[in-house]
Amino acid sequence: MALKAGIVGLPNVGKSTLFNCLSSAKAQAANFPFCTIDAQMGQISVPDERLTKLAELVHPGRIVPATCDIVDIAGLVKGASKGEGLGNQFLGNIRETDAIIHVLRCFDDPNIVHVDGSVNPVRDKEIIDTELQLKDLETLENRMKRVEKVAKVGGDKQAKLEYEVILKYKEALEQGKSARTVTFDSEDETAAAKNLFLLTSKPVLYVCNVDDTSAAHGNAYVEAVREAIKDEHAELLIISAQTEADIAELETYEEKQLFLNDLGLEESGCNRLIKAIYNLLNLQTFITAGEMEVKAWTFRRGWKAPQCAGVIHTDFEKGFIRAEVIKYDDYIQYGSEAAVREAGKMGVEGKEYVVQDGDIMHFRFNV
Repeated sequence: MALKAGIVGLPNVGKSTLFNCLSSAKAQAANFPFCTIDAQMGQISVPDERLTKLAELVHPGRIVPATCDIVDIAGLVKGASKGEGLGNQFLGNIRETDAIIHVLRCFDDPNIVHVDGSVNPVRDKEIIDTELQLKDLETLENRMKRVEKVAKVGGDKQAKLEYEVILKYKEALEQGKSARTVTFDSEDETAAAKNLFLLTSKPVLYVCNVDDTSAAHGNAYVEAVREAIKDEHAELLIISAQTEADIAELETYEEKQLFLNDLGLEESGCNRLIKAIYNLLNLQTFITAGEMEVKAWTFRRGWKAPQCAGVIHTDFEKGFIRAEVIKYDDYIQYGSEAAVREAGKMGVEGKEYVVQDGDIMHFRFNV
């Protein structure tokens, strides 16, 4: 599944530093506005300790984790919706993403320039929110011109439905609220809303970039952000991008863990962020395990067995017969697929089975 999360924020808040820690790509990180101009694409591997434990039992040729694409998008400034700064390019890049990682500066450092002269993450958040909301209002007004007459005069039920959805979104946006705060009463309205492809309807994770002393528990800036987003249906994560950059320079796992322990952290911010991105996109993992490889496959939460089979190959979905399913805990307990079978713990599931995160799957199909 080709899914993409975009890192956004004002200039000089730590987007590119964070991107470099997360991905194998290297974006320029410098102390001046718009050091990132073109969007930088990277790929991140989703940390999953289950793959390592399964590999210890199966001894495969390789381990293949799940992945997600991540994009470092140029910093946005006030007026972007009207083309200021790199506004048009920024908005075009963000439209192509499935989720938004909004980085906010929550640290003081006189040596790092702030584009607005002072540190205020809530103000910074509102600048970007406003620009995205203004662009969404423009999108809605253009769409409204096309459907209003048909909805009111022509008696077209779908046009009427879309018009009502537009009005709900428009009311919220004009109040300074993002589209994702709007809820709908029916599946038809929800489907019509998705077809509008609004920027502020995308799921968002706010990343509070703090100094290393605040990495474990946050600070007053973080609490201000937490209060500001309480009604947004959005997630918040605390991370120190510079600390993550320092961790990335260490060579061994033991050195990295000692560094984290000194900061009062059990897991690196990058690992927590990658897992949060995966969850934000409503994704889960099923696993295939054999001598060739132990591999994680990405699927949408709620998918049924045939859809998941199609992730491996479209023929698997077309000719789906059944799925043989082993729960991860059972595999670890019994130590092998053969032992699980013998214990009667392997499930044989049909087309209506809803795949669960961590299921170890083997698909039977006929084309």
